[in-house]
Amino acid sequence: MTLHLYDSASRTTRELVPLRPGHVGLYVCGATVQGPPHIGHVKTAVGFDVLVRWLRRSGLDVTFVRNVTDIDDKILQRSAEEGVPWWAWAARWEREFTAAYDAVGVLPPTYEPRATGHVIEMIELMDRLLDKGHAYPGEAGDVWFDVRSWPEYGALTNQRPDDVPASDDAAGGPEEAGKRDPRDFALWKAPKPGEPLDASWPTPYGRGRPGWHLECSAMARRYLGSAFDIHGGGRDLRFPHHENELAQSRAAGDDFAGIWLHAGLLNVDGAKMSKSLGNFLLVWDVLATTTPVVLRYALTAAHYRSTFEWNADTLPEAEATWSRIAGFVERATERTGTVPDAEVAAAELPAGFAAALDDDLNVPAALAVVHEHVRAGNIALADGTPDEVRTELVAVRAMLDVLGLDPVRWAGAGDESRATRALDALVTAELAARAKARAERDWATADAVRARLAEAGIVVEDSPTGPRWTLGGED
Repeated sequence: MTLHLYDSASRTTRELVPLRPGHVGLYVCGATVQGPPHIGHVKTAVGFDVLVRWLRRSGLDVTFVRNVTDIDDKILQRSAEEGVPWWAWAARWEREFTAAYDAVGVLPPTYEPRATGHVIEMIELMDRLLDKGHAYPGEAGDVWFDVRSWPEYGALTNQRPDDVPASDDAAGGPEEAGKRDPRDFALWKAPKPGEPLDASWPTPYGRGRPGWHLECSAMARRYLGSAFDIHGGGRDLRFPHHENELAQSRAAGDDFAGIWLHAGLLNVDGAKMSKSLGNFLLVWDVLATTTPVVLRYALTAAHYRSTFEWNADTLPEAEATWSRIAGFVERATERTGTVPDAEVAAAELPAGFAAALDDDLNVPAALAVVHEHVRAGNIALADGTPDEVRTELVAVRAMLDVLGLDPVRWAGAGDESRATRALDALVTAELAARAKARAERDWATADAVRARLAEAGIVVEDSPTGPRWTLGGED
């Protein structure tokens, strides 16, 4: 069986047929780095991590692109409220997201482009849309996509253009000056009063900064070409973000994505997670109560398209299940000896496990096969031969490896990663205080922060993207 995935655009489960045999191009919308990562962020990341691992385990070469939105209205607003340069604010939270992904075992993408590094590509895309009559300049540097010019608008989310709500991404001018239709969305935004000059770039249409939707279309094309296999993201991005991406890319003449995947959202105690409800779960707060691998197991065990229902039983149940799996692997390894990682990676996977993942990444069904082999392995430990135990051990580890859950690879990682996270959180707080002091020209306070860090053996290096820190060598 070959991999079949549920395509949100066609609303059907389709066979994945790579545009280039043996290779898959995958673009996933990453974080807007305006604040700390929450559990919903890592849930989506873990779901696509399983996809990448399964594609590679199936023998495919994967180019995985996950972008970073490092400039938008909220980043500018929050950085101004904190008295920190917007680029320093974005860099701080980008590091936090990277640390969160690393903590739960998400593999790094092939490329992780920042929006601010691809303004040239965005201007080129706008030029193409203007030339084809699908965009128009507004006032003072705004550029708008003309929704009425593209009859297929709404196809991704099965909406007619007349039923689409008005866009909410005001370009910056009073009353969205120069906008022809309420549904038109901003490709380029003129600076708002009070925004820093370095948060805008010169274009033939005036100074400004990119609209959110334009960023992803330009970066996807830059790294994957005008046509690629899969575009993914959270379900909340289907409209307007992905709808607008698809429209502007197709209108510009690109085939764009072949299959659209959307991960389910996360509810806490039956309600959508939100700050206003007081049920916002930050990654580091959750990891203060459990180990990264238990969190990874909890997030992996649900189908990527399902809504994840988080409650008081989520982590205890995941802990109990993980203990049974890891306990078998530990006992079996003691009986038969350590199985080399290379043998695990090359082992033939049970047919039921492979069939489950080929069926739209049905991880719950795949884990059922894992538990069957754990039970068989425990029986072999009690009554079987060492060869029988080893056979089940290899099968269990091979399946878990595909899911990013091989207990041998996770052994000993919990304490180290927790200590690393704690150190990073403390240093990040110090660097934020230093950045604020520098912005206020309080050089004495800024120097004092740097001196405290140096005394602790932490070397701070200032760079164009913000301060970086490393542990200095031993005396």
